[in-house]
Amino acid sequence: MSDSVVKPKQEEANGFPPPLQVADDDGDEPDDDVAGEGEPGAGGEGKKKKKKKKPKKKKLEQSDPPRIGISKFFPDGIYPEGEIQPYKDDNVWRTTSEEKRYNERMIDQDPETTYQSIRRGAEVHRLVRKHARKHIRPGMSMTEIVNNIEDGTRALVEEDGFESGIGFPTGLSLNHCAAHYTPNAGDTVVLQQADVLKVDIGVHVKGRICDSAFTMIWDPTYEKLVEAVKAATNTGEAGIDVRLGELGAAIQETMESYEVEINGKVFPVKPIENLSGHTIKPYQVHGGGKSVPLVRTEDQTKMEEGEYFAIETFGSTGRGRVVESGECSHYARKSDAPHVPLRLTSAKSLLKTINKNFGTLPFCRRYLDRLGESKYLLALNHLVSQGIVEDYPPLCDQRGSMTAQFEHTILLRPTVKEVVSRGDDY
Repeated sequence: MSDSVVKPKQEEANGFPPPLQVADDDGDEPDDDVAGEGEPGAGGEGKKKKKKKKPKKKKLEQSDPPRIGISKFFPDGIYPEGEIQPYKDDNVWRTTSEEKRYNERMIDQDPETTYQSIRRGAEVHRLVRKHARKHIRPGMSMTEIVNNIEDGTRALVEEDGFESGIGFPTGLSLNHCAAHYTPNAGDTVVLQQADVLKVDIGVHVKGRICDSAFTMIWDPTYEKLVEAVKAATNTGEAGIDVRLGELGAAIQETMESYEVEINGKVFPVKPIENLSGHTIKPYQVHGGGKSVPLVRTEDQTKMEEGEYFAIETFGSTGRGRVVESGECSHYARKSDAPHVPLRLTSAKSLLKTINKNFGTLPFCRRYLDRLGESKYLLALNHLVSQGIVEDYPPLCDQRGSMTAQFEHTILLRPTVKEVVSRGDDY
């Protein structure tokens, strides 16, 4: 999920187990019918006894679509690591430091800080997106696509309130719209062959949010656009002590090295300068404090040990700048929301619903519909106007342009950088 602009206001993952339905094991157990000599009978002949044949073993396999909770495949609670990348330059020593290794073990053994929560979310993300990438196709409605993704997320993560669930509304931004679009009730948009679709999925376990996104195309015209943004996300420059302004410069340099030819005209790929990556804190996908720019800046702020970042990049064939445009679907209660008297009874009631079901996790109007809320727009807008809830309208470049997005969640562990959402798809 993208950081907000400043308002004027699958394939199986490499190294991960394949999708795991209850099915019979193909291999039979060895035949245990052993003829043995029994006690001699009255007739003096030994009786032959047969041992009972062992029942065939059953193994658990993931369903299609994936709907079996992921924890059933990892009964020990240990989930696959993401991609491990050693630190560079002055931080190379961390990889072999006994002190840092000890610190890491202590973190992972603490149920409040353990890496297993974010890895469980990442494993869910890989399976959900594998199915999505296989089945999303032109002709499907946005509502059909989003319901399939979110039904899978809820089932695999074994949705349980603030313990586990959806991290934020699934983004399905199209073409010149770069971020923060998900269908509201009654949406009739249908995916077209020439569309550029950004799929932004969030999963949380104990508030640890795995935030990762990818772009899908069916027209080869936009291959270079997608390639540019994917390469920019994978620059590999992020790490402990890296200055955010310098990381933005590396992202910009990578992306601007690509061009896209559309109908005989060449367009440079531009990073969207007023979008950024961001830190992630428990139950806050935009964790406040640090933003990862997509262009060179003078920001000397450093990345630090223990931080979670969403490294996301957006590229465009347009002006490389977005504005808010269109009907809003995304909202989130502010973590520092003021205590103000609410004059609307409906707003008080809606705030209770938000606090009970989402806290500071982002939500959308479909989620309120799902909870049985109705005629809530006046109350919702009142909460926004009072500064209690933040609205996140769609963010769009100029019409006619195309935008792409890729994103990974990284964890700056004491010894190494872990790209927790990495798969062999991206």
